[in-house]
Amino acid sequence: MSVLIGEVVSGSICDKIGICKGDSLIAINNNYIADVLDYEFYCSEEDLMIEIEKSGDKKQYSIEKEEDESLGLIFDTYLMDKHKTCKNKCIFCFIDQMPKGRRESLYFKDDDSRLSFLFGNYITLTNLTEHEADRIIKMKISPINISIHTTNPELRVKMMGNKNSGESLKHVENFVKAGISINCQLVLCPRINDGLELKKTIETILGYGESVQSVACVPIGITKFRDNLHKMEIYDQQTAAETIDIIESYGNASKKERGFRKFYPSDEFFLIAKRKLPDYDYYDDFVQLSNGVGMITMFEREFFDGMEYIAEDNIIKQKISIATGYSAYEMIKGLIGHLSEKYIDIDCQLHRITNNFFGETITVSGLLTATDLIDQLKDKDLGEYLLLTESMIKQDGDQRIFLDDISVEQVEKILNVKIKMVANDGNNLLENILY
Repeated sequence: MSVLIGEVVSGSICDKIGICKGDSLIAINNNYIADVLDYEFYCSEEDLMIEIEKSGDKKQYSIEKEEDESLGLIFDTYLMDKHKTCKNKCIFCFIDQMPKGRRESLYFKDDDSRLSFLFGNYITLTNLTEHEADRIIKMKISPINISIHTTNPELRVKMMGNKNSGESLKHVENFVKAGISINCQLVLCPRINDGLELKKTIETILGYGESVQSVACVPIGITKFRDNLHKMEIYDQQTAAETIDIIESYGNASKKERGFRKFYPSDEFFLIAKRKLPDYDYYDDFVQLSNGVGMITMFEREFFDGMEYIAEDNIIKQKISIATGYSAYEMIKGLIGHLSEKYIDIDCQLHRITNNFFGETITVSGLLTATDLIDQLKDKDLGEYLLLTESMIKQDGDQRIFLDDISVEQVEKILNVKIKMVANDGNNLLENILY
């Protein structure tokens, strides 16, 4: 077992002792190195014994380093290993609802425990080996983010299309016993894992104690590309409201007992239910932003905070446009209204884009495509700039491309407008409107 070294930083510790590109790292302090978690964990010590394979010979090097000093080794991939792909066939999987013929990266399903720790990705545990589970406990990797969906083993197997789905829940119990902190995600499907099943899942999670820090409850997203997939309902105003009531009953009790909610409906549930979004304090430390929990409330706070520090002398009078999906439209409309009351010269046109590409039930801005932007904006006067959220695009080499493989530059040419990508941050939107 060894990992090939792709580069050695010039002047680094390993460069000075003669470790070279093409050598292989075998072990650190007698611990075999298989991937980035092993490497980062065992490199954290200051006194190291590194075993290297060089031209077929094994050599050991004794190293003393500062606490945060890098060894200077660079590997061909960040993980030093292949990504682990998802082996499930979830009935709610969004990737399975993608149209055919797009770029390969759009169909990659990640389910890698290392990325949970390193980047906050959520994992299902279904392809987690005993060795990897033991390593999480040994290294005290925490928190780990887990897609639970249900704690009913039989239902989990049905929902995730993997016979190991129910049995893999044992890892949660083992992590809890070891004191590993956990964040959970529940993708809720009407009449499948909501209602009574949701209550049972929450009760089981409560039994895990304080190891579980937070639980995000997110409604299933349905596209128009569901041919030959499990027949699925979507939430309406009534069922979304009923689901919120269940989640909040437990969240309110947790707030009273522990000082924080632990259980949170995503923003989308409130929008579907046509309920006012909660205030800022509702979300505690906003630990589930990546699941769309409190994102709109946070965005509004950032926008209004930014308004307190506007440099009026630097405001540029310009005509601009903003394009957004249905979910964020009313929120952004309100923000522009507040801004216009204070600065009457602001000329900002807001355009609500229907997602015809994936289907009208998909309302988040991050899943809008260039095709829909072009079709719905091509005959409009967009001013000097068109502002779009950067969550719409991915970087592909030197190109910034939308989900339908059309580049930002192509859209600029067709719409005859300069596009500015805005971070998912209210203050950043404010700055792009004003300056």
